Amino acid sequence: MERSRLGVVTDGAFNTGLTVRLDADRSTEDLRVGEFVVIEGKSNRYFSMISDMQLRVSDPRLLSSPPDDAPPLVAHALAGTSTYATVEVKPMLMLDLTSDLDELRGPQSVRTIPMHFAALYEASEMDFATVFGKEGGTNFAVGTPVTMDIPICLRLDRFVERSNGIFGQSGTGKSFLARLLLSGIVTSRAAANLIFDMHSEYAFDKQTEDGHWVRGLRELLGSQVLVYSLDAEAAARRNVDVTLIIGLNQIEAEDIMLLADELDLTATTAATAGLLGDQYGDDWLRQLLAMSPDELAQFCQSSGAHPEATKALQRKLREVQRRGYLTEKASFSLIDEMVTALGKGRSAILEFGRHDSPLDYMLVANIVTRRVRRLYQQKMERFEETKAEADRPLQLMITLEEAHKFLNPTVARQTIFGTIAREMRKYNVTLMVIDQRPSGIDPEVMSQLGTRITGLLTEERDIDAVLTGVSGRSFLRGSLASLDTRQQLLLMGHAVPMPITVRTRSYDKEFYQDIQRGGRAQELPDVVATDIWAE
Repeated sequence: MERSRLGVVTDGAFNTGLTVRLDADRSTEDLRVGEFVVIEGKSNRYFSMISDMQLRVSDPRLLSSPPDDAPPLVAHALAGTSTYATVEVKPMLMLDLTSDLDELRGPQSVRTIPMHFAALYEASEMDFATVFGKEGGTNFAVGTPVTMDIPICLRLDRFVERSNGIFGQSGTGKSFLARLLLSGIVTSRAAANLIFDMHSEYAFDKQTEDGHWVRGLRELLGSQVLVYSLDAEAAARRNVDVTLIIGLNQIEAEDIMLLADELDLTATTAATAGLLGDQYGDDWLRQLLAMSPDELAQFCQSSGAHPEATKALQRKLREVQRRGYLTEKASFSLIDEMVTALGKGRSAILEFGRHDSPLDYMLVANIVTRRVRRLYQQKMERFEETKAEADRPLQLMITLEEAHKFLNPTVARQTIFGTIAREMRKYNVTLMVIDQRPSGIDPEVMSQLGTRITGLLTEERDIDAVLTGVSGRSFLRGSLASLDTRQQLLLMGHAVPMPITVRTRSYDKEFYQDIQRGGRAQELPDVVATDIWAE
């Protein structure tokens, strides 16, 4: 396919990017900040991104006395001579055109820049395929360029092998994007998935804001997806596989500390819970709730616990005791059976039903994930002992909405989710965090996210947070600020060779048919650019 020329390089530096003067017949209105373009150098092809645009004049008198209501003929006569436009372009990858080896390896990190007057072109379909690959296998088409209809693919195998994040303000389509990605991950068998579905977004059909009904993952993917529920009443009405029961004996001090804001707990809570755990083990919570005033006083005297702090903790934890899914004692068998199913490649959605308060969500998600991670740790240790591929645990990705509640700086080091994020892929368990407030997530956790997909963000602190640890962040701010409120996203990180702005594909009948066929079975290209973008 012949490319369409845009202009020529006139200025620039390796660290700050290149300035390209647009040809006289090209308009800035035909281009977009964040657009994927190509510079043809003498020896290299540079796959690049537009980071800014500027209007310029060669005669300063035009600025002091601009022509009023200039007819089109006058504007056309001035264009390219007295008036012109430039775009700032940042090379992201380069392909050595003189080396057969580089042709085989695909685009690599940029190590130089082109000379003056190297031509800038619109990217062709072949350029997109060279960098992002074609759909098939674990290459999943997540959308298209904003101004073109060419699939942009995400490498799902790379996406799941590190923790990742989906961000954007309310209404930008985070949940629907998560459905797209989860559908692709399940059908490609890139990973098993554990999805904490706080607001009943994923399992069953859901009505959109414009009144249309979209399919849930259970209806779309059938027996590949198991549905668990905390709500026994809802489970009786819907196609739920297991109703999950949580025992007081399964709640640890870590879980209670996570609820500090919800229960208005004091700084002495951890010490008090620790003393209870030392004396009563797993039965500490049941024992505390059952204590009479005399028994509580006796415990405080023997253990050194503060009487008033212990009384306050008992009173506040009665709110936890009243949850409908809790019982005095329960085994971990239901969660263990879930892990067995995950190990066989099935995915699980845990619905909260009417138990959808932040307290319920944070408590249950932490308990379940801690058990899952312990079992995966045992599986990985077994694999390291035997070195048998049959013992290698299948990659698991845990999807977590409202992630800042679990990963804010105050609690990130105390929760199992913070541990998983910092471990990266140590036990083949990673996170997909979904949030509209990335600034609420601990910066250390944000820096560990391999791939970030972000919709429009308007708060400066949220923009700064989502670009934490990303190389070339100054060039990406403009792309992030130029996104529409719906169906436009910036992809960056481990699962894409270079950042790119896309219009997400629709979650509709065409998508359902594609997923149920297992995706378009095209072969992957011989060359797919390696990941060199994340710091």
